Amino acid sequence: ERVSALQSITLDVHPGEFLIFLGPSGCGKSTLLKIMAGLEAPSSGEIRYPDAIGHGKLTSMVFQDYALFPWRTVLGNIVFGPEVRGVSRGEREEKAQRLIDLVNLRGTEHRYPHELSGGMRQRVALARALANDPQILLFDEPLAALDAMTRRVLQDELLRIWGETGKTFVYVTHSLQEAVLLGSRI
Repeated sequence: ERVSALQSITLDVHPGEFLIFLGPSGCGKSTLLKIMAGLEAPSSGEIRYPDAIGHGKLTSMVFQDYALFPWRTVLGNIVFGPEVRGVSRGEREEKAQRLIDLVNLRGTEHRYPHELSGGMRQRVALARALANDPQILLFDEPLAALDAMTRRVLQDELLRIWGETGKTFVYVTHSLQEAVLLGSRI
């Protein structure tokens, strides 16, 4: 049986904006994000992007469940994408160190995911997504599993990182409060 998760959607995402997809569970927000990331194919219609700029990826995704490799350290998780793309070790580790500073994880480079708090794991996931220098970062409820205090701190961190990087952020949430706090457009 086919389920129509999305229908008749037209959307323009503007460079540098913090766009929020807000809605209840099951309304298709995550499905749309996965289609945008190329992780799922639409049964009809199309996604169009402007030409990619530079050598980075067009999109990178930050998931709710961190999706970190447990056998890799913080540094190892962050350099994974550039490593696969053949970026030299020195270049990828230098960039990873800058990203570790950006997400406030200095001193954790050689720790493994099981040694980190949930908030720290999500910071690693964000740094890993940024390591590929994407034009657009896609977030699938990345703070939903965190306690209220950690979630609030990371919301502020996301706003700071968005401002510092100038990247386009597309963010899925079912929290009206989070949408209003983070989004430049909902």
